[in-house]
Amino acid sequence: MRGEKIYMRKAKLFLMNSIILSITSLLLRTIGVSFNVYISQKIGLSGMGLIEIIMSVFTFAVILAISGVGLASTRLVAEELASNSHSGIYKAMHKCIVYSLIFGVSAAILLFISSNFIGTYLLKDARVIKSLQLLSICLPFISVQSALYGYFTAVRRVVVSATVQIIEQFVKIGLTVYLLNMFISKGIEYACLALIGAACISEMLSFFMLYVCYVFDKRRFKPKDLAPQNITKRMLAISLPIAFSSYVCTALCTVKSLMIPLGLVKFGLTRDDALAQFGVISAMVMPIILFPSAFLSAFSSLIVPEITECYRLNNTKRINYIITRAFQITLIFSIGIIGIFLKFPYEFSMVIYKNIQIGVYIQILAPLILIMYLDSVVDAMLKGLNQQVSSMYFNIIDSALSIVMVYFLLPLFGIKGLLFVMFLSKLFNTFLSVNKIIKVTDFKIDFISWAIKPLIAIFISVTFVKIMTRVLHIGYNSSALMLISYVAFSILVYVFLLRIMQCITKADLLSVKKMFK
Repeated sequence: MRGEKIYMRKAKLFLMNSIILSITSLLLRTIGVSFNVYISQKIGLSGMGLIEIIMSVFTFAVILAISGVGLASTRLVAEELASNSHSGIYKAMHKCIVYSLIFGVSAAILLFISSNFIGTYLLKDARVIKSLQLLSICLPFISVQSALYGYFTAVRRVVVSATVQIIEQFVKIGLTVYLLNMFISKGIEYACLALIGAACISEMLSFFMLYVCYVFDKRRFKPKDLAPQNITKRMLAISLPIAFSSYVCTALCTVKSLMIPLGLVKFGLTRDDALAQFGVISAMVMPIILFPSAFLSAFSSLIVPEITECYRLNNTKRINYIITRAFQITLIFSIGIIGIFLKFPYEFSMVIYKNIQIGVYIQILAPLILIMYLDSVVDAMLKGLNQQVSSMYFNIIDSALSIVMVYFLLPLFGIKGLLFVMFLSKLFNTFLSVNKIIKVTDFKIDFISWAIKPLIAIFISVTFVKIMTRVLHIGYNSSALMLISYVAFSILVYVFLLRIMQCITKADLLSVKKMFK
Protein backbone atom coordinates (compact mmCIF):
# COMPACT_ATOMS: atom_id res chain seq x y z
CA MET A 1 0.00 0.00 0.00
CA ARG A 2 2.82 2.39 0.96
CA GLY A 3 4.66 1.60 -2.31
CA GLU A 4 1.49 2.31 -4.29
CA LYS A 5 1.06 5.67 -2.56
CA ILE A 6 4.67 6.61 -3.31
CA TYR A 7 4.16 5.60 -6.94
CA MET A 8 0.95 7.63 -7.24
CA ARG A 9 2.61 10.65 -5.62
CA LYS A 10 5.51 10.43 -8.08
CA ALA A 11 3.12 9.88 -10.97
CA LYS A 12 1.08 12.92 -9.96
CA LEU A 13 4.24 15.04 -9.65
CA PHE A 14 5.43 13.80 -13.04
CA LEU A 15 2.09 14.67 -14.62
CA MET A 16 1.96 18.12 -13.01
CA ASN A 17 5.51 18.91 -14.10
CA SER A 18 4.76 17.65 -17.61
CA ILE A 19 1.73 19.92 -17.81
CA ILE A 20 3.72 22.93 -16.55
CA LEU A 21 6.56 22.33 -19.00
CA SER A 22 4.16 21.60 -21.86
CA ILE A 23 2.20 24.81 -21.32
CA THR A 24 5.43 26.78 -20.98
CA SER A 25 6.96 25.25 -24.08
CA LEU A 26 3.73 25.74 -26.02
CA LEU A 27 3.55 29.38 -24.96
CA LEU A 28 7.19 30.02 -25.83
CA ARG A 29 6.86 28.37 -29.22
CA THR A 30 3.70 30.30 -29.98
CA ILE A 31 5.53 33.50 -29.16
CA GLY A 32 8.56 32.31 -31.12
CA VAL A 33 6.64 31.50 -34.30
CA SER A 34 4.71 34.77 -34.10
CA PHE A 35 7.90 36.68 -33.50
CA ASN A 36 9.59 34.93 -36.45
CA VAL A 37 6.80 36.31 -38.65
CA TYR A 38 7.49 39.82 -37.34
CA ILE A 39 11.26 39.48 -37.87
CA SER A 40 10.88 38.01 -41.37
CA GLN A 41 8.73 40.99 -42.33
CA LYS A 42 11.37 43.36 -40.94
CA ILE A 43 14.56 41.86 -42.41
CA GLY A 44 13.25 39.78 -45.34
CA LEU A 45 13.93 36.19 -46.36
CA SER A 46 17.62 36.76 -47.16
CA GLY A 47 18.03 38.36 -43.72
CA MET A 48 16.42 35.31 -42.14
CA GLY A 49 18.88 33.14 -44.05
CA LEU A 50 21.80 35.22 -42.76
CA ILE A 51 20.52 34.92 -39.17
CA GLU A 52 20.28 31.14 -39.61
CA ILE A 53 23.90 31.01 -40.78
CA ILE A 54 25.03 33.06 -37.76
CA MET A 55 23.02 30.88 -35.38
CA SER A 56 24.41 27.67 -36.87
CA VAL A 57 27.92 28.83 -35.90
CA PHE A 58 26.69 30.05 -32.50
CA THR A 59 24.98 26.71 -31.87
CA PHE A 60 28.34 24.97 -32.12
CA ALA A 61 29.83 27.49 -29.66
CA VAL A 62 26.93 26.85 -27.24
CA ILE A 63 27.45 23.09 -27.46
CA LEU A 64 31.14 23.63 -26.68
CA ALA A 65 30.21 25.85 -23.72
CA ILE A 66 27.66 23.39 -22.31
CA SER A 67 29.67 20.21 -23.02
CA GLY A 68 27.03 17.86 -21.63
CA VAL A 69 26.75 19.55 -18.23
CA GLY A 70 22.93 19.75 -18.37
CA LEU A 71 22.50 15.98 -18.55
CA ALA A 72 25.29 15.47 -16.01
CA SER A 73 23.63 17.69 -13.39
CA THR A 74 20.21 16.11 -14.02
CA ARG A 75 21.48 12.55 -13.68
CA LEU A 76 23.86 13.15 -10.77
CA VAL A 77 21.27 15.03 -8.70
CA ALA A 78 18.60 12.41 -9.52
CA GLU A 79 20.97 9.61 -8.48
CA GLU A 80 21.86 11.35 -5.21
CA LEU A 81 18.17 11.97 -4.53
CA ALA A 82 17.48 8.28 -5.06
CA SER A 83 20.23 7.52 -2.52
CA ASN A 84 18.92 10.27 -0.18
CA SER A 85 22.40 11.84 -0.10
CA HIS A 86 21.98 15.60 0.40
CA SER A 87 25.72 16.16 0.62
CA GLY A 88 26.01 14.40 -2.72
CA ILE A 89 23.55 16.86 -4.25
CA TYR A 90 25.63 19.82 -3.01
CA LYS A 91 28.88 18.32 -4.24
CA ALA A 92 27.42 17.32 -7.61
CA MET A 93 26.16 20.84 -8.31
CA HIS A 94 29.43 22.42 -7.18
CA LYS A 95 31.36 20.19 -9.61
CA CYS A 96 28.91 20.86 -12.43
CA ILE A 97 29.01 24.65 -12.01
CA VAL A 98 32.83 24.71 -11.97
CA TYR A 99 32.85 22.45 -15.03
CA SER A 100 30.38 24.71 -16.86
CA LEU A 101 32.41 27.84 -16.06
CA ILE A 102 35.60 26.32 -17.43
CA PHE A 103 33.99 25.27 -20.69
CA GLY A 104 31.82 28.40 -20.98
CA VAL A 105 34.70 30.84 -20.66
CA SER A 106 36.88 28.75 -23.00
CA ALA A 107 34.14 28.69 -25.65
CA ALA A 108 33.62 32.45 -25.34
CA ILE A 109 37.32 33.19 -25.89
CA LEU A 110 37.51 30.77 -28.83
CA LEU A 111 34.46 32.23 -30.58
CA PHE A 112 35.63 35.83 -30.12
CA ILE A 113 39.12 35.11 -31.44
CA SER A 114 37.97 33.04 -34.42
CA SER A 115 34.99 35.20 -35.47
CA ASN A 116 37.00 37.20 -38.00
CA PHE A 117 38.37 34.01 -39.61
CA ILE A 118 34.91 32.41 -39.69
CA GLY A 119 33.26 35.44 -41.29
CA THR A 120 36.03 36.18 -43.80
CA TYR A 121 37.17 32.73 -44.91
CA LEU A 122 34.51 30.17 -43.96
CA LEU A 123 31.24 32.05 -44.45
CA LYS A 124 32.71 34.57 -46.90
CA ASP A 125 30.39 37.19 -45.44
CA ALA A 126 31.95 39.89 -43.24
CA ARG A 127 28.50 40.95 -41.99
CA VAL A 128 28.49 38.10 -39.46
CA ILE A 129 31.75 39.01 -37.64
CA LYS A 130 30.39 41.57 -35.17
CA SER A 131 27.36 39.39 -34.38
CA LEU A 132 29.57 36.41 -33.54
CA GLN A 133 31.80 38.55 -31.33
CA LEU A 134 28.77 39.87 -29.47
CA LEU A 135 27.36 36.37 -29.02
CA SER A 136 30.59 35.17 -27.39
CA ILE A 137 29.85 37.33 -24.33
CA CYS A 138 26.82 35.30 -23.20
CA LEU A 139 28.37 31.83 -23.54
CA PRO A 140 29.53 31.47 -19.88
CA PHE A 141 26.05 32.49 -18.70
CA ILE A 142 24.39 29.93 -20.98
CA SER A 143 26.76 27.21 -19.78
CA VAL A 144 26.01 27.69 -16.07
CA GLN A 145 22.31 28.01 -16.91
CA SER A 146 22.39 24.53 -18.40
CA ALA A 147 23.70 23.06 -15.13
CA LEU A 148 21.04 24.93 -13.14
CA TYR A 149 18.22 23.86 -15.46
CA GLY A 150 19.44 20.28 -15.02
CA TYR A 151 19.22 20.66 -11.24
CA PHE A 152 15.64 21.95 -11.29
CA THR A 153 14.61 19.13 -13.65
CA ALA A 154 16.14 16.53 -11.33
CA VAL A 155 14.46 17.90 -8.17
CA ARG A 156 11.13 18.24 -10.05
CA ARG A 157 10.92 22.03 -9.55
CA VAL A 158 10.17 22.76 -13.18
CA VAL A 159 7.93 25.71 -12.31
CA VAL A 160 11.13 27.68 -11.59
CA SER A 161 12.60 26.87 -15.00
CA ALA A 162 9.29 27.64 -16.69
CA THR A 163 8.92 31.03 -15.01
CA VAL A 164 12.47 32.08 -15.86
CA GLN A 165 12.07 31.03 -19.50
CA ILE A 166 8.84 33.00 -19.90
CA ILE A 167 10.34 36.16 -18.38
CA GLU A 168 13.43 35.74 -20.57
CA GLN A 169 11.31 35.45 -23.71
CA PHE A 170 9.29 38.59 -23.00
CA VAL A 171 12.42 40.59 -22.19
CA LYS A 172 14.02 39.34 -25.40
CA ILE A 173 11.01 40.37 -27.49
CA GLY A 174 10.80 43.83 -25.95
CA LEU A 175 14.51 44.49 -26.44
CA THR A 176 14.44 43.09 -29.99
CA VAL A 177 11.61 45.38 -31.08
CA TYR A 178 13.33 48.39 -29.52
CA LEU A 179 16.81 47.66 -30.91
CA LEU A 180 15.58 46.51 -34.31
CA ASN A 181 13.64 49.72 -34.90
CA MET A 182 16.73 51.66 -33.85
CA PHE A 183 19.27 49.90 -36.11
CA ILE A 184 17.38 48.41 -39.08
CA SER A 185 17.85 51.54 -41.21
CA LYS A 186 21.61 50.86 -41.18
CA GLY A 187 21.24 47.55 -43.04
CA ILE A 188 21.00 43.80 -42.42
CA GLU A 189 24.32 43.62 -40.53
CA TYR A 190 23.08 46.02 -37.84
CA ALA A 191 19.63 44.41 -37.82
CA CYS A 192 21.36 41.12 -36.96
CA LEU A 193 23.36 42.89 -34.25
CA ALA A 194 20.11 44.18 -32.76
CA LEU A 195 18.65 40.66 -32.65
CA ILE A 196 21.84 39.23 -31.15
CA GLY A 197 22.17 42.01 -28.57
CA ALA A 198 18.62 41.45 -27.32
CA ALA A 199 19.26 37.71 -27.06
CA CYS A 200 22.48 38.23 -25.07
CA ILE A 201 20.92 40.60 -22.54
CA SER A 202 17.94 38.30 -21.97
CA GLU A 203 20.25 35.27 -21.48
CA MET A 204 22.26 37.13 -18.83
CA LEU A 205 19.09 38.18 -17.03
CA SER A 206 17.73 34.64 -17.00
CA PHE A 207 21.04 33.36 -15.60
CA PHE A 208 20.87 35.74 -12.62
CA MET A 209 17.22 34.84 -11.93
CA LEU A 210 17.94 31.12 -12.15
CA TYR A 211 21.00 31.32 -9.89
CA VAL A 212 19.11 33.23 -7.18
CA CYS A 213 16.34 30.60 -7.29
CA TYR A 214 18.95 27.83 -7.01
CA VAL A 215 20.59 29.44 -3.95
CA PHE A 216 17.24 29.55 -2.15
CA ASP A 217 16.00 26.13 -3.31
CA LYS A 218 19.06 24.14 -2.25
CA ARG A 219 18.57 25.21 1.37
CA ARG A 220 15.93 22.51 1.81
CA PHE A 221 18.65 19.86 1.47
CA LYS A 222 20.60 19.43 4.73
CA PRO A 223 24.10 18.04 3.99
CA LYS A 224 24.62 15.94 7.13
CA ASP A 225 25.99 12.81 5.46
CA LEU A 226 29.35 12.31 3.76
CA ALA A 227 29.33 13.05 0.04
CA PRO A 228 30.41 10.27 -2.33
CA GLN A 229 34.03 10.49 -3.48
CA ASN A 230 33.42 9.42 -7.08
CA ILE A 231 31.21 12.33 -8.22
CA THR A 232 33.84 13.90 -10.48
CA LYS A 233 34.43 10.56 -12.20
CA ARG A 234 30.70 10.00 -12.62
CA MET A 235 30.18 13.54 -13.92
CA LEU A 236 32.88 13.14 -16.55
CA ALA A 237 31.56 9.70 -17.53
CA ILE A 238 28.21 11.31 -18.32
CA SER A 239 29.25 14.69 -19.69
CA LEU A 240 32.32 13.86 -21.81
CA PRO A 241 30.65 11.33 -24.14
CA ILE A 242 27.75 13.76 -24.58
CA ALA A 243 30.21 16.62 -25.08
CA PHE A 244 32.24 14.71 -27.67
CA SER A 245 29.10 13.63 -29.50
CA SER A 246 27.75 17.17 -29.43
CA TYR A 247 31.04 18.63 -30.69
CA VAL A 248 31.23 16.29 -33.64
CA CYS A 249 27.53 16.37 -34.50
CA THR A 250 27.17 20.13 -34.14
CA ALA A 251 30.37 20.75 -36.08
CA LEU A 252 29.04 18.51 -38.85
CA CYS A 253 25.62 20.19 -38.69
CA THR A 254 27.29 23.60 -38.86
CA VAL A 255 29.29 22.48 -41.89
CA LYS A 256 26.08 21.14 -43.41
CA SER A 257 24.29 24.45 -42.80
CA LEU A 258 27.14 26.29 -44.50
CA MET A 259 27.15 23.83 -47.40
CA ILE A 260 23.42 24.09 -48.09
CA PRO A 261 23.43 27.65 -49.56
CA LEU A 262 26.62 26.82 -51.48
CA GLY A 263 25.02 23.65 -52.88
CA LEU A 264 21.91 25.59 -53.93
CA VAL A 265 24.14 28.17 -55.65
CA LYS A 266 25.84 25.33 -57.56
CA PHE A 267 22.37 24.14 -58.54
CA GLY A 268 21.83 27.51 -60.23
CA LEU A 269 20.33 29.86 -57.64
CA THR A 270 21.73 33.26 -56.73
CA ARG A 271 23.26 33.75 -53.25
CA ASP A 272 20.21 35.70 -52.01
CA ASP A 273 17.77 33.14 -53.46
CA ALA A 274 19.73 30.30 -51.86
CA LEU A 275 19.67 32.04 -48.48
CA ALA A 276 15.95 32.75 -48.92
CA GLN A 277 15.06 29.10 -49.63
CA PHE A 278 17.25 27.93 -46.76
CA GLY A 279 15.59 30.52 -44.50
CA VAL A 280 12.09 29.44 -45.54
CA ILE A 281 12.66 25.80 -44.56
CA SER A 282 14.82 26.24 -41.44
CA ALA A 283 13.40 29.46 -39.99
CA MET A 284 9.78 29.40 -41.15
CA VAL A 285 8.59 25.84 -41.91
CA MET A 286 10.52 23.85 -39.29
CA PRO A 287 9.27 25.97 -36.34
CA ILE A 288 5.72 25.10 -37.41
CA ILE A 289 6.54 21.40 -37.84
CA LEU A 290 8.26 21.31 -34.43
CA PHE A 291 5.67 23.46 -32.68
CA PRO A 292 3.49 20.58 -31.35
CA SER A 293 6.58 18.83 -29.99
CA ALA A 294 6.33 21.30 -27.09
CA PHE A 295 4.28 18.61 -25.33
CA LEU A 296 6.80 15.84 -26.00
CA SER A 297 9.88 17.93 -25.21
CA ALA A 298 8.57 18.47 -21.69
CA PHE A 299 7.80 14.77 -21.44
CA SER A 300 11.28 13.85 -22.73
CA SER A 301 13.18 16.07 -20.31
CA LEU A 302 11.31 14.59 -17.32
CA ILE A 303 11.86 11.01 -18.51
CA VAL A 304 15.62 11.31 -17.93
CA PRO A 305 15.54 11.66 -14.10
CA GLU A 306 12.69 9.13 -13.81
CA ILE A 307 14.54 6.42 -15.74
CA THR A 308 17.84 7.38 -14.06
CA GLU A 309 16.37 6.74 -10.58
CA CYS A 310 14.90 3.39 -11.69
CA TYR A 311 18.19 2.43 -13.33
CA ARG A 312 20.11 3.30 -10.14
CA LEU A 313 17.68 1.16 -8.09
CA ASN A 314 17.71 -1.64 -10.73
CA ASN A 315 13.91 -1.42 -11.10
CA THR A 316 13.64 -3.00 -14.58
CA LYS A 317 9.89 -3.50 -14.34
CA ARG A 318 9.32 0.23 -13.83
CA ILE A 319 11.79 1.08 -16.63
CA ASN A 320 9.93 -1.12 -19.11
CA TYR A 321 6.63 0.43 -18.07
CA ILE A 322 7.93 3.99 -18.59
CA ILE A 323 9.45 3.15 -21.98
CA THR A 324 6.30 1.37 -23.15
CA ARG A 325 4.13 4.33 -22.18
CA ALA A 326 6.53 6.80 -23.74
CA PHE A 327 6.49 4.96 -27.07
CA GLN A 328 2.72 4.66 -27.01
CA ILE A 329 2.18 8.35 -26.29
CA THR A 330 4.77 9.48 -28.83
CA LEU A 331 3.45 7.38 -31.71
CA ILE A 332 -0.22 8.19 -31.12
CA PHE A 333 0.54 11.89 -30.66
CA SER A 334 2.84 12.13 -33.70
CA ILE A 335 0.44 10.34 -36.03
CA GLY A 336 -2.35 12.70 -35.00
CA ILE A 337 -0.18 15.78 -35.70
CA ILE A 338 0.90 14.41 -39.08
CA GLY A 339 -2.71 13.97 -40.13
CA ILE A 340 -3.57 17.56 -39.17
CA PHE A 341 -0.62 19.05 -41.07
CA LEU A 342 -1.29 16.89 -44.13
CA LYS A 343 -4.92 18.01 -44.31
CA PHE A 344 -4.56 21.69 -43.39
CA PRO A 345 -1.10 22.82 -44.65
CA TYR A 346 -2.35 25.78 -46.67
CA GLU A 347 -4.59 26.98 -43.87
CA PHE A 348 -1.56 27.05 -41.56
CA SER A 349 0.59 28.88 -44.11
CA MET A 350 -2.08 31.52 -44.74
CA VAL A 351 -2.91 32.12 -41.08
CA ILE A 352 0.71 32.32 -39.94
CA TYR A 353 2.61 33.79 -42.89
CA LYS A 354 -0.08 34.97 -45.33
CA ASN A 355 1.82 32.97 -47.96
CA ILE A 356 0.15 29.90 -49.46
CA GLN A 357 3.45 28.60 -50.90
CA ILE A 358 4.75 27.80 -47.39
CA GLY A 359 1.98 25.21 -47.22
CA VAL A 360 3.71 23.12 -49.90
CA TYR A 361 6.74 22.59 -47.65
CA ILE A 362 4.54 21.98 -44.59
CA GLN A 363 2.76 19.19 -46.43
CA ILE A 364 5.98 17.65 -47.74
CA LEU A 365 7.73 17.70 -44.35
CA ALA A 366 4.72 16.59 -42.27
CA PRO A 367 5.64 12.85 -42.32
CA LEU A 368 9.04 13.80 -40.86
CA ILE A 369 7.20 14.58 -37.62
CA LEU A 370 6.95 10.93 -36.59
CA ILE A 371 10.67 10.35 -37.06
CA MET A 372 11.79 13.56 -35.35
CA TYR A 373 9.44 13.33 -32.38
CA LEU A 374 10.23 9.66 -31.76
CA ASP A 375 13.96 10.30 -32.08
CA SER A 376 13.91 13.01 -29.38
CA VAL A 377 12.04 10.78 -26.90
CA VAL A 378 14.21 7.72 -27.59
CA ASP A 379 17.34 9.83 -27.17
CA ALA A 380 16.13 10.86 -23.69
CA MET A 381 15.48 7.18 -22.82
CA LEU A 382 19.01 6.17 -23.86
CA LYS A 383 20.50 8.92 -21.68
CA GLY A 384 18.45 7.81 -18.70
CA LEU A 385 19.64 4.21 -19.24
CA ASN A 386 23.31 5.30 -19.25
CA GLN A 387 23.52 4.60 -22.99
CA GLN A 388 24.77 8.07 -23.94
CA VAL A 389 27.81 6.56 -25.71
CA SER A 390 25.53 4.65 -28.09
CA SER A 391 23.50 7.80 -28.65
CA MET A 392 26.77 9.59 -29.43
CA TYR A 393 27.70 7.09 -32.14
CA PHE A 394 24.26 7.23 -33.73
CA ASN A 395 24.25 11.04 -33.88
CA ILE A 396 27.74 11.18 -35.39
CA ILE A 397 26.82 8.64 -38.08
CA ASP A 398 23.65 10.59 -38.85
CA SER A 399 25.51 13.91 -39.18
CA ALA A 400 28.30 12.46 -41.31
CA LEU A 401 25.79 10.79 -43.62
CA SER A 402 23.92 14.10 -44.00
CA ILE A 403 27.08 15.98 -45.05
CA VAL A 404 27.95 13.43 -47.72
CA MET A 405 24.43 13.51 -49.16
CA VAL A 406 24.26 17.34 -49.08
CA TYR A 407 27.58 17.55 -50.92
CA PHE A 408 26.47 15.25 -53.74
CA LEU A 409 22.70 15.78 -53.98
CA LEU A 410 22.13 19.54 -53.63
CA PRO A 411 24.11 20.61 -56.73
CA LEU A 412 22.11 18.04 -58.74
CA PHE A 413 18.59 18.33 -57.29
CA GLY A 414 18.52 21.63 -55.38
CA ILE A 415 15.90 21.96 -52.66
CA LYS A 416 14.46 18.50 -53.49
CA GLY A 417 17.84 17.02 -52.60
CA LEU A 418 17.77 18.82 -49.23
CA LEU A 419 14.33 17.44 -48.41
CA PHE A 420 15.50 13.91 -49.28
CA VAL A 421 18.56 14.31 -47.02
CA MET A 422 16.38 15.45 -44.10
CA PHE A 423 14.16 12.38 -44.36
CA LEU A 424 16.81 9.72 -44.91
CA SER A 425 19.28 10.88 -42.25
CA LYS A 426 16.63 11.21 -39.53
CA LEU A 427 15.09 7.85 -40.43
CA PHE A 428 18.48 6.15 -40.15
CA ASN A 429 19.25 7.72 -36.76
CA THR A 430 15.85 6.84 -35.31
CA PHE A 431 16.12 3.24 -36.54
CA LEU A 432 19.48 2.79 -34.77
CA SER A 433 18.20 4.36 -31.53
CA VAL A 434 14.97 2.33 -31.39
CA ASN A 435 16.89 -0.87 -32.13
CA LYS A 436 19.23 -0.12 -29.20
CA ILE A 437 16.29 0.46 -26.82
CA ILE A 438 14.79 -2.88 -27.83
CA LYS A 439 18.12 -4.63 -27.18
CA VAL A 440 18.73 -3.21 -23.67
CA THR A 441 15.15 -3.59 -22.38
CA ASP A 442 12.25 -6.04 -22.55
CA PHE A 443 10.13 -3.47 -24.32
CA LYS A 444 7.86 -4.56 -27.20
CA ILE A 445 6.17 -2.36 -29.81
CA ASP A 446 2.44 -2.84 -30.41
CA PHE A 447 2.17 -1.74 -34.06
CA ILE A 448 -1.57 -2.39 -34.30
CA SER A 449 -2.66 -0.27 -31.32
CA TRP A 450 0.09 2.37 -31.54
CA ALA A 451 0.33 2.88 -35.30
CA ILE A 452 -2.27 1.19 -37.54
CA LYS A 453 -5.37 2.10 -35.53
CA PRO A 454 -4.23 5.71 -34.92
CA LEU A 455 -3.57 6.10 -38.66
CA ILE A 456 -7.13 5.00 -39.40
CA ALA A 457 -8.51 7.22 -36.65
CA ILE A 458 -6.72 10.40 -37.74
CA PHE A 459 -7.60 9.79 -41.41
CA ILE A 460 -11.29 9.58 -40.53
CA SER A 461 -11.06 12.60 -38.22
CA VAL A 462 -9.36 15.07 -40.56
CA THR A 463 -11.29 13.85 -43.60
CA PHE A 464 -14.55 14.46 -41.78
CA VAL A 465 -13.47 17.98 -40.76
CA LYS A 466 -12.15 18.69 -44.27
CA ILE A 467 -15.48 17.67 -45.80
CA MET A 468 -17.23 19.99 -43.38
CA THR A 469 -15.04 22.93 -44.50
CA ARG A 470 -15.90 22.26 -48.14
CA VAL A 471 -19.61 21.98 -47.42
CA LEU A 472 -19.43 25.29 -45.58
CA HIS A 473 -17.32 26.79 -48.41
CA ILE A 474 -14.48 27.80 -46.08
CA GLY A 475 -11.27 28.42 -48.05
CA TYR A 476 -7.59 29.10 -47.37
CA ASN A 477 -8.25 32.64 -46.10
CA SER A 478 -9.54 31.20 -42.85
CA SER A 479 -8.98 33.13 -39.67
CA ALA A 480 -6.77 31.91 -36.84
CA LEU A 481 -9.89 31.18 -34.79
CA MET A 482 -11.34 29.04 -37.58
CA LEU A 483 -8.07 27.10 -37.95
CA ILE A 484 -7.99 26.46 -34.21
CA SER A 485 -11.55 25.15 -34.52
CA TYR A 486 -10.51 22.75 -37.30
CA VAL A 487 -7.61 21.43 -35.23
CA ALA A 488 -9.58 21.19 -31.98
CA PHE A 489 -12.48 19.35 -33.61
CA SER A 490 -10.08 16.98 -35.42
CA ILE A 491 -8.36 16.17 -32.13
CA LEU A 492 -11.68 15.54 -30.34
CA VAL A 493 -12.84 13.12 -33.04
CA TYR A 494 -9.37 11.49 -33.07
CA VAL A 495 -9.39 10.89 -29.30
CA PHE A 496 -12.96 9.59 -29.44
CA LEU A 497 -12.02 7.09 -32.17
CA LEU A 498 -8.90 6.03 -30.27
CA ARG A 499 -11.09 5.23 -27.28
CA ILE A 500 -13.55 3.29 -29.46
CA MET A 501 -10.64 1.32 -31.00
CA GLN A 502 -9.25 0.71 -27.47
CA CYS A 503 -5.94 2.44 -28.21
CA ILE A 504 -6.78 4.46 -25.10
CA THR A 505 -8.23 2.22 -22.41
CA LYS A 506 -10.52 2.98 -19.49
CA ALA A 507 -7.60 2.17 -17.17
CA ASP A 508 -5.56 4.94 -18.81
CA LEU A 509 -8.28 7.48 -18.14
CA LEU A 510 -8.78 6.30 -14.55
CA SER A 511 -5.05 6.46 -13.79
CA VAL A 512 -4.95 10.05 -15.01
CA LYS A 513 -8.04 10.88 -12.94
CA LYS A 514 -6.40 9.43 -9.78
CA MET A 515 -3.33 11.59 -10.28
CA PHE A 516 -5.46 14.74 -10.02
CA LYS A 517 -7.12 13.68 -6.76
